[in-house]
Amino acid sequence: RRFTCLVHCYNAPLHASSGAEAPRAMVKRKRDGSDTPAAPRRTPTDAHKSSFWGWVGTEVHDTSAITPEHLLATCGLSSVRNRHPFCRNSFVKRGRNRAQSERTPSAKAAPPESGKADDVIVLVSDEDDEVYPCTKKKCKSNPNCLNYLGQRLWEDEDDAEELFMKVAALGEDPSDNQRKKAVPVGLKVYFLSRHVMRREPTNARNRILAPHAMRMPLYKFGSETARFAEVSTPTSPIFQLQVTFAALQASTQSCFNPTSLVESLQLVTTEQQDAQEFSKLFMSHLDAEFKKQSDPALQSLLTDQFQGTQAYSTVCSNCQTISARESDFLELEINFKNNAKLEDSIADLLREESLTDDNKYHCSKCDSLQDAIRRVELRQLPPVLHFSLLRFQYDVSSEERRKSKNTIQFPTNLDMSRFIHGGFKPQQAMYELRGVLLHKGKSAYHGHYEAQVFDEHTKSWFQFNDEDVTKIANLGKATKTVVIDLEAEEGDKKPAATSRVRKRRRIDDSDEESEAERSVSRMVHQMRSLISASRISSKDAYMLIYARKELCTSQEQPSPPEAALDVVEQMNRTHEAKCAAFSQKETELRSRFRETRRQVRDIYRMWTVDGAADKPWVLVSQQALESWLEKAAIKAAVGSEPETISIADVLCTHQLLDHKKAENMKRISLTAFERILDETKCAIERVDDICRTCVEETFRDHLYTATHRANILAFDQTCKFVPGSRGFWTSKAWIKDWRTLHPKMHTEAGDPAPDSSEYASHVRCEHGGLCKDSTNRQLISSSAFELLQKLYPSLQAMSSEMEICAVCEGLENMAVEDQVQIRRLADAEKELLKRVYDDDVIDVQYSRCAYIPEGFLRSWRQWINRPTKCLRPDRIDNSAFFCEHDMLAIDPNCRTDIDGSLVLIMRSEWTDFHERYLGGPLIGVDTTDGRDWESLIPICADCRERRLTDWTSTEITVRRGKDPDVEHNQSTGTRQSRRLRAKDRGVRQKLTVTKSTTVKEIKVQLQHELKIPTICQRLFLGKRELDDNTATLESLRVSAHAVLELEQETEVHEISDSDEAPKRKRRREEGGGFGGTILGRSSPLRASSPARAPSPSQAEPETGKICATCTYSNRVDLSQCEMCENTVFNAS
Repeated sequence: RRFTCLVHCYNAPLHASSGAEAPRAMVKRKRDGSDTPAAPRRTPTDAHKSSFWGWVGTEVHDTSAITPEHLLATCGLSSVRNRHPFCRNSFVKRGRNRAQSERTPSAKAAPPESGKADDVIVLVSDEDDEVYPCTKKKCKSNPNCLNYLGQRLWEDEDDAEELFMKVAALGEDPSDNQRKKAVPVGLKVYFLSRHVMRREPTNARNRILAPHAMRMPLYKFGSETARFAEVSTPTSPIFQLQVTFAALQASTQSCFNPTSLVESLQLVTTEQQDAQEFSKLFMSHLDAEFKKQSDPALQSLLTDQFQGTQAYSTVCSNCQTISARESDFLELEINFKNNAKLEDSIADLLREESLTDDNKYHCSKCDSLQDAIRRVELRQLPPVLHFSLLRFQYDVSSEERRKSKNTIQFPTNLDMSRFIHGGFKPQQAMYELRGVLLHKGKSAYHGHYEAQVFDEHTKSWFQFNDEDVTKIANLGKATKTVVIDLEAEEGDKKPAATSRVRKRRRIDDSDEESEAERSVSRMVHQMRSLISASRISSKDAYMLIYARKELCTSQEQPSPPEAALDVVEQMNRTHEAKCAAFSQKETELRSRFRETRRQVRDIYRMWTVDGAADKPWVLVSQQALESWLEKAAIKAAVGSEPETISIADVLCTHQLLDHKKAENMKRISLTAFERILDETKCAIERVDDICRTCVEETFRDHLYTATHRANILAFDQTCKFVPGSRGFWTSKAWIKDWRTLHPKMHTEAGDPAPDSSEYASHVRCEHGGLCKDSTNRQLISSSAFELLQKLYPSLQAMSSEMEICAVCEGLENMAVEDQVQIRRLADAEKELLKRVYDDDVIDVQYSRCAYIPEGFLRSWRQWINRPTKCLRPDRIDNSAFFCEHDMLAIDPNCRTDIDGSLVLIMRSEWTDFHERYLGGPLIGVDTTDGRDWESLIPICADCRERRLTDWTSTEITVRRGKDPDVEHNQSTGTRQSRRLRAKDRGVRQKLTVTKSTTVKEIKVQLQHELKIPTICQRLFLGKRELDDNTATLESLRVSAHAVLELEQETEVHEISDSDEAPKRKRRREEGGGFGGTILGRSSPLRASSPARAPSPSQAEPETGKICATCTYSNRVDLSQCEMCENTVFNAS
C-alpha cells in the first residue's frame, strides 16, 4: 500500500500536464492535517553552506558583536547556521502519532488504520531518511541524533534483564553449583604448582584412590577404637580429609572447596607448589598417621594398596650365582619412544643387560671380574598400579626440563602376568585402566593439568578440568578396531584441521557402515597399524593408573563418620539457604526490572527534539545519557539514594559548556530531562550557558586565520624582488613561518614582527649594520615591505642599498690571527701538563700533591680539545671547599668527599696551573705511607659534617660494579686504597638529586641513562643495600656528593610454550617447596623404581648427595644422580 501511494504521488504531476512544464515537487502536508504547505526543507547542499564559524570575518569582526545565536552555532545548535539534521527517533514505531506521544508518553500507540493520515506521516519520515541518512558514523557529532546511545540493550528484554542483574549485583546463582545426578563432585583448584601447573592430579588421585578400600579405613579415624582421639579436631589434616571424602560422597554441590584441608596442612596458598611433589608428600603423611594406629590393617593400608616389590639381580655367567636386592616401589617409571606401546616399554624396563668387557661384574664367589647378566624383576604388584610416564626429562645442555612430544599407546585392559617373576596367580595380574593424568601444554614449566577418571558406581568416564566435571563418552569403549586418540575425545572443541594432522591409515573398511560408523572412521582414517579396540593413544598423558580386575566391582558406599558428615550436612544446609535467598532476591529484582525498563523505554522514545522553536530543550553530555542507560538508572532503581550524573566531560575550566567539546553534547527535550529525575531518580547536572570567554578566544584565532590568509595572498603577489629596483632585507625564517596558514610563531598576543629579537640577528648585526651572513636574510619588493609595515608599524627598514657592516668584516680578519694564537697556547699547555690531560691517576710515589676542582679540570680539557670553540677557564676556585673559619670542610682521606668534586694532581702541576690561571687557595696534601694523606690546612669537623648533611640539591655518583679495593667505613665514608683514584672498572653516572628524591626515582633515571631495567638494579650505599624503593635520600641519610654502587641482576629467562630453548643458560631457581608445612616434616615413602629418570618435579629429601652438575639433592644410597645421570658419587 505504501509503495502504491508513493508511486501515485510522484506520477500524478506527469499525468496532469504534458509539454514543457516541469513537474512540480510533491507537496507535503503538515502533521496537524491542515492544508497549509509545510516549510521547505534544506537540502544537504544548503546545509553545508553554513558552518560552526562561518560568520567570523563576515558578520562579526569584533568579540562585542557575538550574539547568543552565534554561541549556539559554535556548538552546532543553531537552527539556521548549522548543518545537523534532527534525526528521527528510530525506537519509535513508524506510524505512531507524534502529538499523542507527547501528550501521553507512557501510553502505547494504537495501530494505524488503513487510509488515514498516518500513511502520509510515513512518507515524510521515509523522505527524511533519504535526505538525511542517519548512521552511527555520520551522526557521531550530531547533537540532534539520539539513536546510538545504548537503547538497544533495553529493547531486547533478555539482554536488558542480564544488564540489570549485573549492575544490581545479583551475583552468581548458587543453584548453578548444584550437583548433577550421577556426576561426581569436583574439587576446587586451590593453589598453583611451582611450575604454574594446577593441582588437578591430586583431585584425580583422590577419585581413583578413594574407593571402598581407601575410604573405609580412613573413616575409622576418630572412632572409639582409634588410638588418637585428637584426629577428630577441626585442625587435624586427617579429619579434614574425612570431611573432603564425605563431601565428595554426600555433598549437594557440584564442587567442594578444600580450604580447611589446605589450612590444616599449613600450606601457603599464594606460593607455587608442584603437584606431584604434593601428592607424594601427602601420601607420606597419611602413611605416617596410619602407622600410629593399633589396628595392623590400618598400619599397612597404604603399602597394601599401592606398594609393590621389585628386585635388582645380577647372575654370574661363570658360576651362575645370583646376587639380588629387593626394594619397594609406589610407581613404575616408564621411558618410552614415539608411538610406543605401554607393554613394549615395560619390557624395555625389565630387559636384561649384559655386563662384559670393561663393564664386567665382580663376582664374590669367583672373587674375580666375570661376565654377568643384570636385570630387574617384578616380584609383587600392588592392587592399584601406577605408571609414571617420563614425559618431562632433564636436558643437560640447556640445564632445563623439557616435555617430550612422543605419543604412547596403552590398553584399557592390561595383562601383567608375563612381566611378573614367578609365584603370582594369573587372575591377580589382570588390571583395568581407571585413570589418566594429562598435562596440556608444550613446556615443562607452563601448562594445565587435567584428569580422566572411571567411576565404578556409574560405570562412566569423567573429565576433571579444574572445578568442572563432565561425563566423557567412548573413552576405551569403541567397537571398531581403532586407536582412540585421548586428546580428540574431549568433544568438538578442536577444528577439523587438527584431526587431519594425525596421519593414521584407515583399516577394516566396511561397505555396510552406518552413518555413525563412518563418522568414527573419518576421525581415525589414517591409523598406522592394526591395534585392538581397547587401545588408547596420547601425547599428553604422564600418569596411568590401573586397578586389579578383581577389585573393579561396585561396592556399597561406606558411611562417613558422624563428625565429618555433620560438617557436610551443614554445608548443604548453607547452600540451600543461599539458593533460597538468591531466588527471593532475584524475584524482587525482576519486579523492579520490569518497571525500570518501562520507564526508561518511555523516556528515550520521547526525548528527541524535532526542531520546533517553541519546544524547550536541555543540553547534556552524551556520556551522561549513556551512563544513565547503562548503569545509573539501574543503580537508582535498586538503591535508596538518587544517582547524580556529571557532565564534566563537556564543561570548560570556567564550569560552563565548552564549545570545543560540542561533539560530545546531546540535545534532549526538557520534558524528558525532568522525567529522568522524577521517574528514575537520576539527577543529570544542568548547565544552560555556553562559555563566552572560551568562544571569544577561539573567535580571535578564526578571525586571525581569515585575515591572515588574505595578507598572505597579497604578499605573495608583490613580494618578488626585481633586480635594479629598490628592495628591503627581511628574515628568511620569519617569511617561511609567517606564510603558512597556521604559523608556529602565532600566539594570543599576535605574530612577532620581522625585526623582533628572535629574527633581528638574521638581518642586523650587533653593531646595527647589515650582517655579513646572507644565508638567513631575503630581499623583498618595496610593495611587499609596505604591506608588512602596515601590519607591523614599528618595522625598521633595511634597504638593499646598505653595505655590510665594516666592523664585522674587520673583526673577522682579526679573528683568524687570534685563533692561531689560541691554538698555539692550548698546544703549549697540553705539552706542559700532558700527564694531567691524559689521566688523573696519581701513583703513590708522588708524596706532595694538591687538589683542584673537577669542574675546572673538565673545562680545561674541553678547551684543550677545541680551543677555538670552547672558552678558556677563567681561574681556579677552591673556596667552596673551605668553611667560614678558613679551614677545610672536606676530608682528603674520605672518598665520598673527594669523588666528583676534586682531582688530585702533583704539587708541581698545581704551580703550573696557578701561574696561568691564578686563583686558589691551595689544598695541599702529603703522604708518607702511600695510604693516608695529611692536609697542610686543618679540617673543620663541625663544618664538614654540616656540609654533608645540610644540602638541598647535590650531585651524586652511581658507579656500576663494586670496587674490590675499596673498604667502606660508616663514620668516615670510603677510604682510598693503595692505588689512588684508580680507574673504575665500570660505568660512572652522575645524577642531580634532592633530599626528597626516592630510590625508585634514581633507578628510573639510571634506566634511561644506562638502559638497565629497574627490576635488575641493586643499589648500595657502602655495604647497605637500598632495597626500599619508597625511601628518600633524606631518610637514608645520604650525604652530599655520595657515591652509590650499582649491581645489575640478570633476568631469568622462563621457557614459554615455544619449542626454542633460552639463549642464556641460567639455572632456574626453585621455590622453597613444602618447607615449614606438615608435609615438609613427614618422612617420605620409598617410591623408587628401576632406571629412575627425571620427572617434572620431585620431592627433595632433607639431606642427601648434591650433584656437582645439576645441583640436585639425591638420596644417600645412590651412586648416580637421579636427575642428570652424569655424576658418580663415591662410596662414602
